[in-house]
Amino acid sequence: MKIRLTFLEPVLGTWPSNENVARDFIASKAPDASTIEDEIAALGADVVADKGMTVFPRANGCPVLYDYQIKGFFKDSCGMLARVKSTKSSSLKAYKKIIDGLIFVEPRHIPISVNGEIGECQRPLRAQTPQGERVSLANSEEVPAGSTIEFEINMLDEKAHLPAVMEWLDYGRLRGIGQWRNSGKGRFTYEVLE
Repeated sequence: MKIRLTFLEPVLGTWPSNENVARDFIASKAPDASTIEDEIAALGADVVADKGMTVFPRANGCPVLYDYQIKGFFKDSCGMLARVKSTKSSSLKAYKKIIDGLIFVEPRHIPISVNGEIGECQRPLRAQTPQGERVSLANSEEVPAGSTIEFEINMLDEKAHLPAVMEWLDYGRLRGIGQWRNSGKGRFTYEVLE
C-alpha cells in the first residue's frame, strides 16, 4: 500500500554532519561493508559546516529519510501501544521480528518534499550523571511542518498485520518520527494513496 505522510510539526535530522562520526557509527552497525559507503555518501556532510549539528542525509541533493527509520517508528509505536490491552499491537508477540521480517518499506531513500525552507532547531539536552545534572546544547536541521513523504508498505501477511500497521500510522498523530519526539516533533497525519 502506498502512503503519504504530512508532517504536523517540524521534523529534525538525525545524522551527524561530521562524516567521520557517521563513518565510525555506521561501520559499527552496518550489516555488511557494502552498505557503509552508500550511507556515508548520502550523508552529504558538506551541506552543513557545523560539526555538532544533525542533518538529513541527501539523495540527489534532496533530504531523505531511510526506509529503516519508518520501520523504527513502527517498532516504537508497537512497543508503546502493546501496553494498551485494547490495541492490535498488544496481541503481537515478538513484534520486532515481525516488523523486521514480514513488513517492508520502500524505497530505501524516501525523499522529503519540503514545504518552505529547511531551518535549524536548537535546544538544551539535560542528563543526570554521577557528577550531577549536565546540560548541553543540541542543534539539528529542521524540515518545516507541511512537508510530506511518500512510501510503500509491503506486508507478507497483510490480513494479519494491516490492522496493526494502520494503528501505528494513527499513532503518528500523537508521537512523531525523528529526534525530540517527546516534544511533539515529527508528528504527522497520513493518507492511503493505493
